[in-house]
Order: sequence, then C-alpha cells, then structure tokens
Amino acid sequence: MKPILEVKNIEKTYPNGVQALKGVSFDVKKGEFLVVIGLSGSGKSTLLRCLNRLHDPTGGEVIFNTEKGSADIANMKGGKIRHLRKDLAMIFQHFNLIPRHTVLSNVLMGGLGHTSTIKSMLGIFPEEDIARAKKYLKLVGIEEKANVRADQLSGGQQQRVAIARALTQNPKILLADEPVASLDPATCHTVMDYLKKVNQELGITIICNLHFLSLVRQYATRVVALKDGKLMYEGDPKNIDDAWFEQIYGEGAKEVHIE
Repeated sequence: MKPILEVKNIEKTYPNGVQALKGVSFDVKKGEFLVVIGLSGSGKSTLLRCLNRLHDPTGGEVIFNTEKGSADIANMKGGKIRHLRKDLAMIFQHFNLIPRHTVLSNVLMGGLGHTSTIKSMLGIFPEEDIARAKKYLKLVGIEEKANVRADQLSGGQQQRVAIARALTQNPKILLADEPVASLDPATCHTVMDYLKKVNQELGITIICNLHFLSLVRQYATRVVALKDGKLMYEGDPKNIDDAWFEQIYGEGAKEVHIE
C-alpha cells in the first residue's frame, strides 16, 4: 500500500535567506500517529505549514496519495490548495477560536468550505452540519459546553474545541502544530488522549509536532526528528536513547518528563 504522504527533498528558504528546511524526506503511512520532534527553530512548524501550503516550499515534492489518485502538494496552484486544506486540517498551539462565539459556532466554522457564506454569516447552518459538530464535540468530551462562549473555557477545553472544528472538515490527515505547548502538564495528557482517540477510532492520520519525548514515547507510532532543517532520525520513538537524544537536542541537553 502506498503511503498517504511522500515527502521528497522538501526545502524552504525564506526571503531573508534563512534555510528552514534542507532536503527533508520521509513517508507518512495511512492511519499512523507520526510525531515530529526537534528544538525550537529546527523546522518543525515550517514543515507542517509546507504540507498544507500555508507556506510555499521552495523545492521538493509532497505527494498526497488517496483513492482518487496522487497529487503533488508542493506544486499545487490556486483553488486546488484551498481544496487540499479540507483534506489536511490543522490545529495550532494557540487554538485560533473566535472568543465571543459559542463553542458550537466555532466548531461549525470548520465546515465553511461547504456552507453558503451568507448563511454562515447569519448563523444559519444545515441540520446535518449541526449534528456533525455535536458528534465531534462529544468525541472530544466537551458536548455539554456547546452553548458556552469560547472565551469561558480553559486552555485544554479550547484545544479540544479546535480538534472538533478540524474534524468537521472530514480530513484525511490532521496536522497538529505544538498542540499542548500552551497547556499545563496535567492538561497535556487530556488533549493528547483525544488526539489518540481521533487517530484510533476515526482512522485519521495524525502528524504532530511535540517538544517532550515522554509524550512522544507514549503517543507516537513513529517519530521524525529535525535539527537545523535536516532530518536527523526516523523510526520508533522507543529507540531514541541518550546518544540519539544528544544528537537531536545537543550536547548537555536534559530530557524533561511530562507525567
């Protein structure tokens, strides 16, 4: 079976000359929970943004394989990119919710790609969209907050709303860019548990950036490590020993555990 994504020599150079990605290559298997690790500035966030074209790669290919065929994300143009983002949904470190809107309204915003703009502005959504939004709120354990304003929720609850919102796009891949970096340690596991649930119960492939190896070992089926924009490691997270940790994070770095 073909991998769902084939990342081939992807490069990204910013206008100021900074090379964020330097020929990174790896495959993503359908249904896996792949975690990308590395120091801040290693290229993790740039990589995810290149995968769904929030950033334009400056070289390489990203082959997206589905039952409908294959397409090179890195070289897509115009409307095809907008359509792609329905298949590669993304959640961010800072949630990106609309504070004054209700939880349900925020989740429904995820389906705007197939809803009339005028109706959505008036808060009119099809019954099937509302039912789908409520289903995903239930999946992430927050359905009782549907009519609460988003700014009344804790950080962990807001991130769960963001997950539900992404799921309304019916994505094939969920990209999670440092989804627990803004949360306290106790809440980290709650959010990660729901991402694992999405992965296992819905079969959605997840690519997630994380800092903490203790979380990586618990949740990842496979790990990719970046350093200075280059691929350093690809494989089982359990095989990252002290020597590999030092290569990825630098000499003298100490591992921090999230219990």
